[in-house]
Amino acid sequence: MNQNGQRMTCDSDLLPTRWSLLSRLRNWDDQASWEDFFNTYWQLIYGVAIKAGLNDAEAQDVVQETIITVAKNLGQFEADPAHGSFKGWLLHTTRWRIADQFRKRLPERRPVARQQDETARTDTVERIADPSECNLEALWDVEWTKNLLAVATENIKSKVSPEEYQLFDLCVVRGNPVKEVAARLGVKVWKVYFAQTKVGGLLNREVRKLREKLG
Repeated sequence: MNQNGQRMTCDSDLLPTRWSLLSRLRNWDDQASWEDFFNTYWQLIYGVAIKAGLNDAEAQDVVQETIITVAKNLGQFEADPAHGSFKGWLLHTTRWRIADQFRKRLPERRPVARQQDETARTDTVERIADPSECNLEALWDVEWTKNLLAVATENIKSKVSPEEYQLFDLCVVRGNPVKEVAARLGVKVWKVYFAQTKVGGLLNREVRKLREKLG
């Protein structure tokens, strides 16, 4: 609930697993479905990788390698609760790709024995960031929610005018007072309220539609 009383639906489990989409991904020639999948999930994977401690280039590699891993192993995944959710499976896959990037940071081991002053140090492989120790599940939930709202927002932008979305964004997303937004843009107050109601309703319906696609 923001300061204008607009309720935003943002349950952490709402990003669609989209089983119908996953089934289409089994066809490697279905480029439209793969593009849809990539556009839905890449920001989620990238955001978690960055917050786990990777740089931009490493996070981009995590995105690429995670998508490739999904493509190669999708046939082993079934939409059965006994196998866990797709959300959990994607998190597990992303976690390993993040760990791979941290391992790549390790220097090559020297064939010579370590000097005496190095023996007391913790081995480098034990000192690198461990994605399992940075509460990756919590990061994943936060990014999952953000990505859900981003996907839903992009889906509804074409259904409203640029002005209506701007009014909604300034008031609901950025939390500016209605009267201030109306004065800044030179529109009637009722128009701001109308935009909030229209865009907010469409956004909530889009979120519910995505939720219905969950496995």
